[in-house]
Amino acid sequence: MVKVLFVCLGNICRSPTAEGVFKNLVQQAKLGDRIQVDSAGTHAYHVGEAPDARAQEAARNRGIELGKLKGRQAIAEDMTEFDYVLAMDHENVENLYRICPEGYESRINLFLSYANNLEIEEVPDPYFGGGSGFDQVLDMIEEASIGLLNEIRRENNIK
Repeated sequence: MVKVLFVCLGNICRSPTAEGVFKNLVQQAKLGDRIQVDSAGTHAYHVGEAPDARAQEAARNRGIELGKLKGRQAIAEDMTEFDYVLAMDHENVENLYRICPEGYESRINLFLSYANNLEIEEVPDPYFGGGSGFDQVLDMIEEASIGLLNEIRRENNIK
């Protein structure tokens, strides 16, 4: 089982969106029995809360349901439990390094490093912006999710 964790600051916008998009992609590829997906935030601002209503609406417009997800805070054990710990921006990479047990740092990466057709490194936080920001984030996440799934298949010899 390959385990993937998506991480942003509060776990109500970017990381649950990535969780939903990537789970959907994994299910379409019929790999749900081979790849496990979760999300978390580096801060406890929204523990137990559902994703932001705007993130849910944008995802729902693309056929992805986020409403059952609940925010949680990333913990040190996540670095040992998950094979891929993918942060949405540099700030969250640094936050993860602070709690990461020694020897597991290589599991932490920027999520957009898997987006082959984007020239940016970070998924911007749409929380304080308008509704179109959530659609732009979804576009980025969809692009990176395809690259990530291809990488997981290649690294783990999954057909």
